[in-house]
Amino acid sequence: MEAESEPYVRLATMRQLHQAVADLNTARSLADTLQTVADGIVAGLGYELGCVNLVRPDGDLVIAAFAGNAAAEALITGRVGSRTSWERRLSMGEAWDDLRFIPHTEGWVLLDDDVPQWHTEGPEPRFEDEWHPLDRLYAPMYASAGGRDLLGVISVDRPRNGRRPGAWGREALQMYASQAAIAISNARLRANMQRALVRLEREQQALRASEESFRQAFEYAPSGMAIAEMGGDQQGRLLRTNDALCRLLGRPASVMRRYSFADLVHPEDIGTLLRTSAEGGRAELRLSRRDGTYLWVSLRNSVVADTADGPRFLLTHVEDIEERKRHELNLAHRASHDALTGLPNSAELKSRLSARICERPHSPATTAIEALDAAYGDVESSLTHGYQADGYEGEAAPGGGPFDHHVHAAAPDPEHDDGTKGLAVLFCDLDGFKSINDRFGHHTGDAVLIEVARRLSTCVRDGDTVARLGGDEFVVLADGLGAADAADLAVRLRNAIIPPIRVDGRAVRVGASFGIGWAECGMTVEEVLRSADQRMYVEKRSRSKVHRRAG
Repeated sequence: MEAESEPYVRLATMRQLHQAVADLNTARSLADTLQTVADGIVAGLGYELGCVNLVRPDGDLVIAAFAGNAAAEALITGRVGSRTSWERRLSMGEAWDDLRFIPHTEGWVLLDDDVPQWHTEGPEPRFEDEWHPLDRLYAPMYASAGGRDLLGVISVDRPRNGRRPGAWGREALQMYASQAAIAISNARLRANMQRALVRLEREQQALRASEESFRQAFEYAPSGMAIAEMGGDQQGRLLRTNDALCRLLGRPASVMRRYSFADLVHPEDIGTLLRTSAEGGRAELRLSRRDGTYLWVSLRNSVVADTADGPRFLLTHVEDIEERKRHELNLAHRASHDALTGLPNSAELKSRLSARICERPHSPATTAIEALDAAYGDVESSLTHGYQADGYEGEAAPGGGPFDHHVHAAAPDPEHDDGTKGLAVLFCDLDGFKSINDRFGHHTGDAVLIEVARRLSTCVRDGDTVARLGGDEFVVLADGLGAADAADLAVRLRNAIIPPIRVDGRAVRVGASFGIGWAECGMTVEEVLRSADQRMYVEKRSRSKVHRRAG
């Protein structure tokens, strides 16, 4: 009777197995798939208990699903067994192809390891193939067919017929474990894909939010901002400008896209722009406006990328610093110019004079060759001592070395006009100015000083310097003059000062005494000014009082 019913039993078991495998593919999530695997062990394969142990990322195995006993499920689900203990189990007992059976006669040594366990109660076996409560049967699940990458282990207990599974039962359990591994791998893949899609959607939402935030910050920034190309034929071309920058430069955005900052920068500031680093570079320069005027701005650069490996762009922040720059220039002007007359003050005069003379005394040259030697150094000596085999100059001598290109200042000979031109220093002291201050007050005196400064400035060339030392003393620096030229200039300046000056309806007069000195290399600034000052006093004493009267 049993032999006649065996094909029917196998057919029924196959139908149950087929249904259990079909259920694996209907699970919607990884958790559902794991529970379906455990349920299929009980419903489809005929075991009283089924457990799914899943390998975690750290290698240990966690009980992910349990079926057949609610109390056991609540007690051991989620508990973890170490990978070492599981590898020990899978190497013990009897190998039934890919299955591993550990009879109770060997399994007692596993009672104290860290793998969570649950055993059904039952009588001692009476037959050789009868199932013992402490028998263990494991079906490893591998990630790919033929591979040995362990995905998890199915553990079963107590077949309903009370006997150890035969060849058909073993094959069914092994087949089920293989299909379960595929279902779990697919469920993991779907879960990973869903997480990736969710993460991608969140990243896209964040990117859209970031782009919108950047667009609003860019467009509505109170200061100017621009995006320019980096690299290629269009290096530096403006791709996008905000409203603040368009208003700042008086040009619409459509026109701004035709330019780069190099097209808009002041010619004197092009070097500053080119030296500005793209990575966090900062510069202060002038940009042209539509009306042709220039505006002082501060540029701050940063590099942004469209994507991780995409094209790079230059983001430039443009801040209007015209007011601050005007204030700085005004402070610098006030520090170097006289507050009353607007002329360079004593400090600025000395600075300009020191830039023209050097410490090395000038040696008069009698021939053109000697003049060249004086200007550029002794060629023969330079070739012998000051020029190295690699083509670079040797150590320069103090005050100017070999091939010194400084044009030395020399004083013309007042007795013999040999054509020498020099830097004339005309020291001017007003005659009669004190009496004007005493008689009419400082207001009138200040007006006289302002007018004298104006008259002196109109009588000199562009490039000459008219400075006020203080009080009623002025100094004129005029380069490229001979002795006669300097004397003529002193006469013109004196004649420009003598005419009456009208202040509050009153005409006042002042005279002027001039001393002509010459700036020479080897002299200090103080020595040059002292020399001109002394000659002015000599000239003042030599003139009659009638010529010096004023008031």
